Amino acid sequence: MEDNSAEIFAFKQLQQNFPAQYKSVFPDRMAPKTVVIIPSLTLDQEILAKVDGIIHYEERLLCLLMLLRMPNTHVIYVTSMPIHNIIMDYYLHLLPGITNYHARQRLKTLSCFDSSPKSLTQKILERPRLIDRILKSIPSDHISHIAFFNVTEAERKLAVKLNMPLYGCDPDLLYLGTKNFSRKIFKSCNILTPEGYEDLNTLEDIINALVDLKIKIPHLRKAVVKLNDGFSGEGNAVFSFDGAPKNNLKIWLEEVLPEKLQIVANDLVFKSFMEKFRNMGGIVEAFIDGNLKASPSVQCLINPLGSADVVSTHDQVLGGNSNNVFLGAHFPANKEYAITIGKLGKQIAEELKSQGVIGRFSVDFISVKENNEWKHYAIEINLRKGGTTHPYLMLQYLTDGDYNVSTATYLTAGGQPRYYFFSDNLRSEYYKGLTPHDLIEIATANDLLYDGSQQQGVMFHMIGALSQYGKLGILCIGATPERTMELYNKTVEVLDREKNVSRFTFRV
Repeated sequence: MEDNSAEIFAFKQLQQNFPAQYKSVFPDRMAPKTVVIIPSLTLDQEILAKVDGIIHYEERLLCLLMLLRMPNTHVIYVTSMPIHNIIMDYYLHLLPGITNYHARQRLKTLSCFDSSPKSLTQKILERPRLIDRILKSIPSDHISHIAFFNVTEAERKLAVKLNMPLYGCDPDLLYLGTKNFSRKIFKSCNILTPEGYEDLNTLEDIINALVDLKIKIPHLRKAVVKLNDGFSGEGNAVFSFDGAPKNNLKIWLEEVLPEKLQIVANDLVFKSFMEKFRNMGGIVEAFIDGNLKASPSVQCLINPLGSADVVSTHDQVLGGNSNNVFLGAHFPANKEYAITIGKLGKQIAEELKSQGVIGRFSVDFISVKENNEWKHYAIEINLRKGGTTHPYLMLQYLTDGDYNVSTATYLTAGGQPRYYFFSDNLRSEYYKGLTPHDLIEIATANDLLYDGSQQQGVMFHMIGALSQYGKLGILCIGATPERTMELYNKTVEVLDREKNVSRFTFRV
């Protein structure tokens, strides 16, 4: 086994100095600083490979280019494959108070030129010359830090090689965000979570847990089997008790489980799922039923100075065969319960702060309305940036506003309310072949751009995935929830109309 004690010690030293840097530099918009952005999804690569256009998810953190609105801030953005200039220009034109030229002088884009399924961080680690180029791109008088999508031992290794701190959770604490420990933290905070069982590792464990759940809740229709480190629902599998006998339940489960367990990730077969379960461990819990059901989430931030805050609430839109796959979200969450889940999120944030966690994370809930009251079940903690991070950051950067957790409202710097709807999965087979140039042309011709004077409009992300996969992300900001959906529906209408436009039409 590799002895990485020296690396861990060096990392702890870097992180120990980060609070002082944060306190002196972050509040000062004129301070000379460099942010190295590495949007690596260092997660299970086999499951990630099932997501169409996954390499283009590295574009989601282009929202952090908005840091260039600070005139002495430099940004280094590293990706697996180069991002086209038209996509970079699309973001830079949104910068308030800064010319595109000035921002360009302070932006350095670097690429591994590697589209393989390895994580971006691993690709960088395998390229020492690229690491040198990152270091040489940082002005000598700048303080710097790294922003990752999520942090693992690989990100720790890279931080040490770059000799700079990272704004994220220490890998030694990642167990707190597993499905096992999420449930334990919810219980320690006296927060409701579905009936279930943690610390499972084998097929026998799963079967025994399913038997016990059905005995404990005789009317239970479904249960969910979750990998400890699954994400966006892709590590989940749903089991239906339809046809279950009253007697010999365990024998029945042993016979039918391989066929009846519905695995969310596309093309992941039962054998592969069980191999991952044995390696990762996981949980089994009751599937929450309800006639009126929602899937809200709370996004939290613990900064290096120890302040734990709820920064947003969302109502998630889920899809897939079992409604387990994250597709998008409305912001803020429903006013009927946004304040309540915000308070629950604050409790969990304070608990994680006491454990030493810093950085962004989210807590997912399933909420059911019974007898005219909402009941909230905490489902999981995601100790990383997530699907709701980039849209909220864009809103903040563009409007200089803030979310008030006590009123569940977002107000711009001018005191105007704002809402949004976003999706990472606006897609159609008909969109394939539309290039980034086509998208920008279509958006401009149909008034589908963000209007800074009104602080409303449409923004696209994951633009690089459009031509090959017929897929892109969209963020619609409006003064009312209805306006956000008008913008979304108009965008879909325009893109659908374009499917009938010849790709060979000559345009002057």
